Amino acid sequence: MTKITFQVQAFWDSEAEVWVATSFDVPLATEATTIEILTQKLQQMIPELIVLNQLLPPNYMGSITFELTCHRQELIKVAS
Repeated sequence: MTKITFQVQAFWDSEAEVWVATSFDVPLATEATTIEILTQKLQQMIPELIVLNQLLPPNYMGSITFELTCHRQELIKVAS
């Protein structure tokens, strides 16, 4: 069985306090307050966007997955 994996990137927007997800594989941009909520949104959005944008080969019978790569950088103060 063939499997297609779509790549999704997420980063933490500290000003808005949300995770922002984008992808070059699937035309999407979305955000959520936690990575868990973001993952749930992606699980619903990606299949819909794949169908709407005809991103699968005709008569595709395999499975799809998405790989979520996250980046978060925080500034911390060290006690002196």
